[in-house]
Amino acid sequence: MSIDKDLLIPVRKFSPRGGRFVWPPQAVLASPRIIDQMPLGQLAADLAAAAIAARVEASAGLPAAVRIVRDRSVQGDEAYRLTVSPEGIEIRSSADAGAYYGVQTLREMAAAGGRSLPCCAIDDAPAFARRGVYHDCSRGKVPKLSTLKDLVAHLGRWKINELQLYVENVFAFRSHPGIDEGYSALSADEILALQEHAKAHHVRLVGSLASFGHLERVLAQPRYKPLGEFVDPDKKCSTLCPTDPGSIALLAELYAEYVPLFEAVDFNICGDETWELGKGRSKRRADRIGIGGLYKEFLLKVHRLCSKHGKRMNMWADIVLEHPESLEGWPQDVVMLNWDYDPHGSRVPRTREITDRGLACMVCPGTNSWASHGCRLRHGQRNIREFTAEGLKRRAEGVLNTDWGDGNHRNPLGVSLANMAYGGACSWNLRGVDDRGFVQRFCRHTFGREGWKLADALETLGSLDESVGLPWPQAYWGLWMPLAGLKREETPFDPKVCARLEAHARKLERLSWPAPEKAATKFLADTYADFAVAAHLDAFACRWLIAIKHVQAAKPVPNKADLITQSRETIAHLKAVWPSRNKPSRFFQIVQGFKNLEQSCAKVP
Repeated sequence: MSIDKDLLIPVRKFSPRGGRFVWPPQAVLASPRIIDQMPLGQLAADLAAAAIAARVEASAGLPAAVRIVRDRSVQGDEAYRLTVSPEGIEIRSSADAGAYYGVQTLREMAAAGGRSLPCCAIDDAPAFARRGVYHDCSRGKVPKLSTLKDLVAHLGRWKINELQLYVENVFAFRSHPGIDEGYSALSADEILALQEHAKAHHVRLVGSLASFGHLERVLAQPRYKPLGEFVDPDKKCSTLCPTDPGSIALLAELYAEYVPLFEAVDFNICGDETWELGKGRSKRRADRIGIGGLYKEFLLKVHRLCSKHGKRMNMWADIVLEHPESLEGWPQDVVMLNWDYDPHGSRVPRTREITDRGLACMVCPGTNSWASHGCRLRHGQRNIREFTAEGLKRRAEGVLNTDWGDGNHRNPLGVSLANMAYGGACSWNLRGVDDRGFVQRFCRHTFGREGWKLADALETLGSLDESVGLPWPQAYWGLWMPLAGLKREETPFDPKVCARLEAHARKLERLSWPAPEKAATKFLADTYADFAVAAHLDAFACRWLIAIKHVQAAKPVPNKADLITQSRETIAHLKAVWPSRNKPSRFFQIVQGFKNLEQSCAKVP
């Protein structure tokens, strides 16, 4: 197989040449730029793991096995040319980012080629300017700074150049000190430290803050409840009232403290799923100008806040697409983030409605790891591929691959990584991505020698929805066990479904994962632990759904005592894994959910 076919992130143009380059006994990796020493150090560490000695030199003239050269003729800051000859390897770029990405490609080639590489010429550049990951930090799981730093290093390796952290109330605001009550919030120091680390990997840290909907955790607090669309204490509310002057005043105070932390010009104000809009205190205004008009009226105020801080407003596009009349007349610096997580979702082709109006747009598929434990692997890849193709067709500015955490965020980070990498590959060069064997390549490039044994297990872990035969959207929620207890469902009892669930649970229990101590880094050790706990959680989810199916059919729950025992084992397993990557935050809610399961299970026949 040609070495370019074994790359995880495909290159735009690969030209084979005769001969081979053989790594010398003492390989010098050289660049006169200090900024290049970090990626060259990554390469040196990779070579050392393969028993090839290498050292990094800040030199422009000495003989070298690998040399980085700045060359203004290379068009594009992220573009590079990589040449392998029998005499050595040269990476040419006009900017620091291009040099970094050239080294990342060389790292992949070295992993695939061993002690020698075939001679070739690579001319490479990305298809999209923005290639991002959107990571949920608000649904109960708040990652440690060390976790986020390690994630950034892997994103950079996959040529992803943007990270957004979804924040509702998990920032420690000094101006509103109670807003993060009960959560292990991110601090300003952590944001700044992550931003500096991300810059070294050419990843922009773009700020994101829920600014209209999805504020249920804030509006549940007595101090902020009066700002909601519903103020009835017996009614839950997640949406700010747009006609209350206090709403924009609150955002102005939050923005003044939060927005300036981020160097990136883009800032995501969110604004999605404003479910209560126009149904409560703003109904009279909505009746006059329409829901779409009311929505736009408030977000233009938010836009002025963004402009005040020198930011370009990014916003989710679901509400304006629900009310397409509101698409007209937006400021030209607004970026619409069009999201849909079904490969054939109705909003995917509607990207055109945004770009035809001259508005910048990012297409936003998803890893599909949320509302699961092991990830809907193939479904997520189809979603990413189809949406990325639509983005190319409509000349979208970028791809933002979302990674949510619904339901207290039980889904481990590790199960999202393969589809994060897949999103990186598609947004860099969709036409070069070969879906066949992608998971195998991901495992080899990420886990090294242990990766050869992981691919089949990871694909099994990511196939629960397909194995059981649940269509969208049942694949979304049908296996995300209700933590309030056993509930009846409308779907009829089907012994065949129960048999498939049990068969998949047993398949998951037979999977073997590398021991964490075999991992080269803590991040990879934690990922092995994530895989193991995800398999444990999904096996339990299968058996729990079997119990639900029996309850809905008024049948006795089979093996009830075993189910309660497995619940306790599952939470013990999750307790052991959680602290390594995450702050404590709302983990107690997950524990209480499992206790609710045990109590409800004990009450049924």
